Amino acid sequence: MGEKEKIAEELFFQGFNCSQSVFAAFSEEVGMDRESALKLASSFGGGMGRLREVCGAVSAMFMIAGLKDGYSDPKDDEAKAEHYRLIQRLAEQFKEENGSIICRELLGLPCQADSPTPEARTRGYYERRPCAELVKSAARITEEYLEGKSV
Repeated sequence: MGEKEKIAEELFFQGFNCSQSVFAAFSEEVGMDRESALKLASSFGGGMGRLREVCGAVSAMFMIAGLKDGYSDPKDDEAKAEHYRLIQRLAEQFKEENGSIICRELLGLPCQADSPTPEARTRGYYERRPCAELVKSAARITEEYLEGKSV
């Protein structure tokens, strides 16, 4: 297991959401202090505020890619296309490993938003949910991307 996978997993087991866990593991690499990273990523947990849409770990990968290789000129269509290709490749790699990038599909939940109140982080919670493994997968994919080994 890589260093960032371990950090992301530890953060998740401390109680941070999936997005916070992945994004904060790479806060130094994106030039952000940990507190700001945790706050920025806080909205994306539970598939964006427990709406169960795009997995928060995946959203974190995309935010990291944007900070590292995103575009800032709205008229640079080539840069936009190149960045979107990168995002699609990251998504595809996660999907190949985990079956989906959609939170509710990954968790086997019904097609609806969840209560805004998070479930208590008990032993049973961690045993039922694949989230720790998903966090590690996203962290590994991100680490490989940043090291130039994938995507």
